[in-house]
Amino acid sequence: MKVLKKGLFVLFIGVLVTALSACSGSRKGSGSSGNSSAQKGDLVSISLPEQYLARWPKEGGEIKKAIEKAGYKADVTFANGSTAQQSSDIENAVNKGAKVVIVCPIDGAAVGPAVEKARDAGAKVISYDRLIMNTKAVDYYATFQLVEVGKKQAQYIEYKLGLKDGAKGPFNIEVFAGSPDDNNAKYFFQGAWSVLQPYFESGVLKSPSGKVTKDFKEKDWQSIGIDGWKQQKAMDEMDARLTKYAGDVKLNAVLAPNDAVARGVIEAISGKFSETEWPFITGQDAEDASLSLINNGKQGSTIWKDTRELATKTAEITIELLKGNDPKTDDTMNNDIIDVPSFLLEPKLVTKEGEKDMPSSVSLAELVKSGYTTEDKIK
Repeated sequence: MKVLKKGLFVLFIGVLVTALSACSGSRKGSGSSGNSSAQKGDLVSISLPEQYLARWPKEGGEIKKAIEKAGYKADVTFANGSTAQQSSDIENAVNKGAKVVIVCPIDGAAVGPAVEKARDAGAKVISYDRLIMNTKAVDYYATFQLVEVGKKQAQYIEYKLGLKDGAKGPFNIEVFAGSPDDNNAKYFFQGAWSVLQPYFESGVLKSPSGKVTKDFKEKDWQSIGIDGWKQQKAMDEMDARLTKYAGDVKLNAVLAPNDAVARGVIEAISGKFSETEWPFITGQDAEDASLSLINNGKQGSTIWKDTRELATKTAEITIELLKGNDPKTDDTMNNDIIDVPSFLLEPKLVTKEGEKDMPSSVSLAELVKSGYTTEDKIK
């Protein structure tokens, strides 16, 4: 009887060890699936902020087309400016089994919990154009050289006013920043302020509205930001600033961080300044409506971030991840938690005549020739 009990005990221990070994092996496998390749037909989710700006539907379509051409499925969602909607869109994509989630966040911090759920479910996360903040759940970031965008905008003003050549002014300028909840806007302003701040400090530049003074700090950029990059809000803000102008004040330049803000400013000042007194106005995104304003002398410049290149690069990263590969880059951007491997593309300054207007700038004709837009769209 004792022999039987001993035999049963040994058998029990053997079964238990085998079961534990199998369990351990199973956990190791599920936790280290790493970069296992996806199957053709697997889903990629593309979550974009809204459809108000013309760029988002265009870029979403380009990414989707490239991914589907490679044999995978792609869904594009637009969050209509709602962080809650964007988080819901991402969670829905996870429930559908998305293998890669591409997110251009409305608010860089707000989508953190949603992308963490995506990562926990085994999806890879790509931050598109704007960086997802305060989380480890970001695998890659694809964007343009953000600080360089702001520098190019400010350098256009610097060149047109002759500041580098020693012009003393003083010149009147109004300075705007992008949406306070957009992490990219901070970098745009950082670049612009690195060029303009010395001229404010020396008194060569001044803001008649008093919104920006020689004591203005880079960290205070949100105080001059335009919520949601909205054209109407930019117009309202410019209208409010104009009420503070005393007498016959000439406006020499406006640092507008993107094309929508530039168009709002142009609406506000139309009829208030003659053609010969029209200020130099910057922009960003090379939207057709603003390219037309450049063509007609109302907006001075814009920044061309060839979104076809960004969409193509993002699709390339996505397809490499789906194949189980690790895309390689030497650049990183810090999201306050980790250094995110980043692909940073080069922005270009656009003026009407290109080099004739400013060295190293691209002309409208060159944009048309590249296929980015057409002559009819920018008349």
